[in-house]
Amino acid sequence: MLELRSFTRSLERSRRALNRTDRPATFALAGREWDLLGGVFSPADSATTRVAAEVLGLAGGTQPDFWRQGSFLEIGCGTGVIAVSAALAGCPRVVATDVNPAAVRNAEANVARHGVADRVRVVHSDLFAALDPAERFDTVYWHSNFVLAPDDYPYATDHERAYVDPGYRAHRRYLTGAPELLTEGGSALLQFSDRGDLALLHDIAAECGRELRVFDRREFLEGGERIAHLLLGITAAGRPGAAAG
Repeated sequence: MLELRSFTRSLERSRRALNRTDRPATFALAGREWDLLGGVFSPADSATTRVAAEVLGLAGGTQPDFWRQGSFLEIGCGTGVIAVSAALAGCPRVVATDVNPAAVRNAEANVARHGVADRVRVVHSDLFAALDPAERFDTVYWHSNFVLAPDDYPYATDHERAYVDPGYRAHRRYLTGAPELLTEGGSALLQFSDRGDLALLHDIAAECGRELRVFDRREFLEGGERIAHLLLGITAAGRPGAAAG
């Protein structure tokens, strides 16, 4: 497990993906074609985006009980697959943010490609920083950079931001801030993995006055290793089953 959690291995994955000479310009996922720009996390190199779409009910099939077909905020949107798919699934207002400028351009390209510019707004933002603090959403979702890096690790590229989180600083900010942006009865969701430090995440949640509830767990093979992804709901401490806020 410690080997799986190694942040150096995750950084090596980032470098390999970033420097692939055969990196495709488009990829297929959830029955659709998507543009892929340079410098952006590639769903063609990992099953994680596909699994996220399946967990959220955006790749066909029945949508899960926690899903509300209303306003949707995606943090760390990357290529925009989840945000665009949410709009195509019926969400009337979608906001997608990413700290990587290349990801913002990529998501905008896929918004245009799939004709949902009337429903999806892409914002260059470090988590919620560039959002109107008065905005509220029925669902807030982040497929996080779940591998823990040392607190003092300096990112070498924006691409690495999709892979590791130094000191889980971004996770702490998300656990604190995501529930504050919910409508009444809304859901704050975090997609995590056993490549991350789940025990530390629970400790941070408790420090933030939050509790984590597992909504879904999926195991799959990646790079010859079996890993698990968890979809976690963030609730206010002492209010099991209720959305935090």
